Parts: sequence; C-alpha cells; structure tokens
Amino acid sequence: MANSFNIAQLNKAFESRIRLGIMSVLMVNDQVDFNTMKELLNLTDGNLASHISALEKLEYVLVHKNFIGKKPHTVFEASKLGKAEFKVHLNALEKLLKS
Repeated sequence: MANSFNIAQLNKAFESRIRLGIMSVLMVNDQVDFNTMKELLNLTDGNLASHISALEKLEYVLVHKNFIGKKPHTVFEASKLGKAEFKVHLNALEKLLKS
C-alpha cells in the first residue's frame, strides 16, 4: 500500500453531499450568488441557508450580503481556510480510492 490512508484526514464538515457540492462550486468560482448556488445544486432556500451557515461558522465560507436596489443580494466565497481544508479532504478521498 503505497499511499497510506488516514481516516482522520476526512473532514466531517464535508460529509454531506450538499456541503461537498457547495465547496466544489466555490473552489472553481471566485464568488457565487445565492440563487445561482441554489439552482446549481437544486436546493431549497432553507436547505442552502442551513448548510452555508454551518460552513460559515467553521469559517470555510464567507458570506457577503448587500442590496441591489431594494432586493437583498447574497454572495458566497470560499475562505482561504475553507479552500485549504477542502483540498486536504479531497486528497484524503483520493488516497482512500487508491488504497
């Protein structure tokens, strides 16, 4: 077994398919707005909001809220910490698949 796999390298925060999807989208886009993320992942408002909130508490996602005219506009972005932690998680998954 050339690549030793350590289960501790898998990040529990990314076990949910929704959080995995959110981070995957944010890794390839600088910023994504609420409605675009919701459509890309086929989520309800509440489902997206709760998963974003969990990632925001861990400081993996930055949430920017402002208004365009009178309408609220929310944009998400992966933090430096979030990107680093997600890369560790993906590398661990890759090792697991190769072991």
